[in-house]
Amino acid sequence: MKALKKINLVVALMVSSLVVFSQEKQDEKIRKSEEVVREFGGIRENIPAQLMQRAQGIVVIPNLINAGLGIGAQRGKGVAMVKKADGSWSNPVFVTLTGGSIGFQAGVQAIDLVLVFTDGGILPSLEKGEFNLSGSASVAAGPYGRSSSAGTDTKLDAAVYSYSRSKGLFAGISLNGSKLSVDQDANSAFYKTNGSAAAIFNSGAIDNGEVASLKAAVKGL
Repeated sequence: MKALKKINLVVALMVSSLVVFSQEKQDEKIRKSEEVVREFGGIRENIPAQLMQRAQGIVVIPNLINAGLGIGAQRGKGVAMVKKADGSWSNPVFVTLTGGSIGFQAGVQAIDLVLVFTDGGILPSLEKGEFNLSGSASVAAGPYGRSSSAGTDTKLDAAVYSYSRSKGLFAGISLNGSKLSVDQDANSAFYKTNGSAAAIFNSGAIDNGEVASLKAAVKGL
């Protein structure tokens, strides 16, 4: 009986340690996402204010691994947020970006990727299946410049605009064939619930400093 109690205690401690580790892992992902957003906001030719005013959602993927030799491949984990009716930003939903593209690519590169969604219906419907970045809606390279729209798509009529910052050498990057999906395990570990992405987006503010800082960073873009 004593041996069984010891085994149960060890198992309980191991589970508790795993929960704490998972929580810290998701906190770190949120912190890195905030860093990416603030760095994008700080560069001279940054995301136009005009686009952010129209934005209905945003996805941030820190350290997206882009690799290929003729046929490229990407994989990365990050967060998605939607703009609420009052103009505030929702709690983050953890997402995974996977896929590949055909084209001349060679090398391995770590990329910080930001996707700005002007279509408000895409991210809330993610839990119904994967969102194909090349087939479900149009994805365009985002225009740059805080106030100038010269040489850009002034109508801003694409459903998604992509921004990437390279941390290495690469012959090119394409999101063709890439898919965005909800990371349910990460969401369950962080929020301690099996709620859907829509439920997380619609939930009230949570008592978490990293989340609050991320929301502030996105609002400041």
